[in-house]
Amino acid sequence: MSHKPKLTRRLALQAGLGLAATATVGSLQAEVVTPAVTEGPFFPRREQRDKDADLTRIDGRGEMAAGEVIEVHGRIIDETGATVAGALVDLWQANARGRYDHEADPNPAPLDPNFQGWAQLRSDSEGRFSLRTIKPGAYRVDQNWTRPPHLHFKVAKRGYRELITQMFFAGDALNAKDALFLQLTPDERQRVSVEFRSTNGGAGVGEFTVVIGKVAAAS
Repeated sequence: MSHKPKLTRRLALQAGLGLAATATVGSLQAEVVTPAVTEGPFFPRREQRDKDADLTRIDGRGEMAAGEVIEVHGRIIDETGATVAGALVDLWQANARGRYDHEADPNPAPLDPNFQGWAQLRSDSEGRFSLRTIKPGAYRVDQNWTRPPHLHFKVAKRGYRELITQMFFAGDALNAKDALFLQLTPDERQRVSVEFRSTNGGAGVGEFTVVIGKVAAAS
């Protein structure tokens, strides 16, 4: 039986340094809650055994998912910039061909039997999380609308308002034609768009800070 590789220590350290700087800035100013973007029709409904942070491999299978490997390092904070530890983070997405492993997806593109498609994890004591996945493919909604590559996130913790949003890839040409992206203000678009940088020929790495709001205390 094969075992999934862990995120490399080098990448974890790189992400940690960048996120530590974000934490310092965030602690000095108020933060704006990350804009909500629709959940869409393809949130996973069937339980699956493997939902860890490496979506590029499925336990028990020797082959790796097709597509461009990326690393997403993120952090969950609240409006004051305080870290949110123990938040439940759901991530789901299409495979490299733009197909979701979901019974309602009409896309005729093939499924990838080696792609996990859904991860579920908790933010650590510093509000951080890390994912290794595949850059999703674009897919057509109708003859006039093609969705750009994007990742779906749902973040929840008791005492905070649940947030559902989507992470976009900065600079993708399809963003400017996407109906959901265009519903956001320019500032909101920037806050859900992530730049990816290469790491010595390895996976592209991007950082995504998610700001969630506290539930107001009852008076």
